Amino acid sequence: MTGLGYSSPWCVNAGFIVGGERTLVVDTGGNAYAGQTILGYATAVRPGNRIVVINTERHFDHIGGNSVFRGQGIEIWGHPRLQRTAEDFRCELAEFNEAIPNAARRAAHEEAAFFHGTELANPARALDDGMEFDLGGGCSPARIVMTPGHTATNLSVWMPDDRALYCGDCLISQYMPNLDAGTPDDWRIWLESLDRVEALRPAIVVAGHGPVVKGQGPVKVMIDAVRQVLTESIARGTSPTAR
Repeated sequence: MTGLGYSSPWCVNAGFIVGGERTLVVDTGGNAYAGQTILGYATAVRPGNRIVVINTERHFDHIGGNSVFRGQGIEIWGHPRLQRTAEDFRCELAEFNEAIPNAARRAAHEEAAFFHGTELANPARALDDGMEFDLGGGCSPARIVMTPGHTATNLSVWMPDDRALYCGDCLISQYMPNLDAGTPDDWRIWLESLDRVEALRPAIVVAGHGPVVKGQGPVKVMIDAVRQVLTESIARGTSPTAR
């Protein structure tokens, strides 16, 4: 599910990996509507499968649809430190509302329409580096790869048979990576995560934002572009979008 609406110019990617017995949903979008859409497609592809959710990071554009899955009794997994608060969620709504260009619409709190039915739901199960999820049907397990940097909670999901990687915001396709959540120390950790991703030699990458990238050459171009922004930001001491 690429291009789920969030906040201009950003859209967020989510997806699912279907095995013979289990369907692994990777991120749930920014709100309840996104979560319902993802759940609907994931269920339709193989209705009898057990569904499990993995969150790739802590930001609400990746976890906003969690409550839809929680309401269906579906397990949600994430980084052990991924625990957002009710105050965090209130601040997210306020920030979203502030981004609405028209003052009258901001005064009317139209952000409430976007987040209608959306509730905070943190992962209840903690992931470890290298943990595997057996999907059944003879395909290789999905493997968790910790890829911190954008936030300390970032992780990726690797499918070795297909050489396919869901990497959350560790990589960004055709967007400028968001460094504003971290510091130069975090960006150095992020560079190490890029090295780890590159060592996998993925042929398909679903980045946290932007088009899916296919082919080892285009994937390397994307990795190098993010690496360059990080390296320049570390040398400068500020993110490229700092005010």
